[in-house]
Amino acid sequence: MPNNQTVPDTGPSRRRMLRLSGGGLALAALGAGASGCREDVPDDPDTGDGADQPGSADPSGGVSREDGQAPTPLWTRTTSATTYGNNDELVAVDDVVITSGDPLTALDTKTGEPKWSQQDGAIPGAPLLLGNNTLYLASSKYDGTVGGYEPASGKEVWRSRLDKAYRQPRPVAVDGQQVYVVAEILEADGSSHTNVIAALDSGTGKVAWREQRDPGTEQNGIHAAVQGRHLVYTDFRKNLTVRDTVTGRQVWTRKTTQTNWVSFAVHQDLVIVPQGRKLQAFRLSDGSEKWSVETEAHGSFKVPAVVEGVLHVADSGKTLRALEPQTGREIWQSTALADAGVHEPWQFVKAGGTLYGATQLDEGGGVHAIDAKTGELLWTFNDKSGDHHAWLVATDGKRVFALHGQKLHALPA
Repeated sequence: MPNNQTVPDTGPSRRRMLRLSGGGLALAALGAGASGCREDVPDDPDTGDGADQPGSADPSGGVSREDGQAPTPLWTRTTSATTYGNNDELVAVDDVVITSGDPLTALDTKTGEPKWSQQDGAIPGAPLLLGNNTLYLASSKYDGTVGGYEPASGKEVWRSRLDKAYRQPRPVAVDGQQVYVVAEILEADGSSHTNVIAALDSGTGKVAWREQRDPGTEQNGIHAAVQGRHLVYTDFRKNLTVRDTVTGRQVWTRKTTQTNWVSFAVHQDLVIVPQGRKLQAFRLSDGSEKWSVETEAHGSFKVPAVVEGVLHVADSGKTLRALEPQTGREIWQSTALADAGVHEPWQFVKAGGTLYGATQLDEGGGVHAIDAKTGELLWTFNDKSGDHHAWLVATDGKRVFALHGQKLHALPA
């Protein structure tokens, strides 16, 4: 699910029953410093490198930096994060911030102290999917199971398994009723040449439907989202596909001009996809084009995101746009990134009146704070570590969490 979108909780009574009846937990409580290493306060507050300020600091009174300098982190921790450049490997929910890694670890959003940890918690590169107040993960034991965990405590509340004809199921999306997974179809000799996409009931764990995908498609490199009755996904083979969430039937599919496996947004009845110079919106019902926007002759659009009803997208010329997602009408266009000579963002979150964008490249990048009304660049935070990993960003509305390699920084929102 793009942009860490959380599906509203629809079944607390069911989950409480599952918690009471659940078996042994694979989670171990952590003491301070077990996997969140504390570090000294930096001499230079502008870099934030290695900052570890007391967790009792009140982020609601965070520093407003009108001088263009990034604020000092409230805290910084070294984590076990293992990221592969997907924008759903960092989530903040229920007063914890969770990074994809081994062990899978949840840190207190206020203090950065470990709240819980799970060994073999997440397959490297797999998305951290939130829905029904549950975090869904494929087992890194590769035992064919998918588990659901309460984010605040790490307690297991749900588990499901495809039968032995399939292996390595990976959750790709979730809604209020189902968890959607892709898995390999096993041949008699133990090999696999095809894969299946399936829906698991988020209450019972039973398989609601499963459909074999076309030969030549891959089970890896899939990015998916659910909008109403439509499951939308892209893959390494440049396919954009929409399925009916109730039946599993393929509604339509089309080729994209690029491998956009992390590069689309959904809003109401549309899926919005960057196609080189064009940003195109297609109707989920039939795949017909609703609108398109073009950038300059030699430019290309980056990853789009709908945040609080506004579509944000940057291009390779470092122009940032805010658009109405239903019409493509421009709200504002900003060249502030190009003027400052910094990289364009690929992931967006919003807290208050500020838009935060994380960049894929480090030098000249980091996390940008942008005025959500005008596109003005307020400041850029960078830990100066030189790590080659892409930056990731998440927010709980009070703090902004910036992950760079294994460094996790909490910034005042």
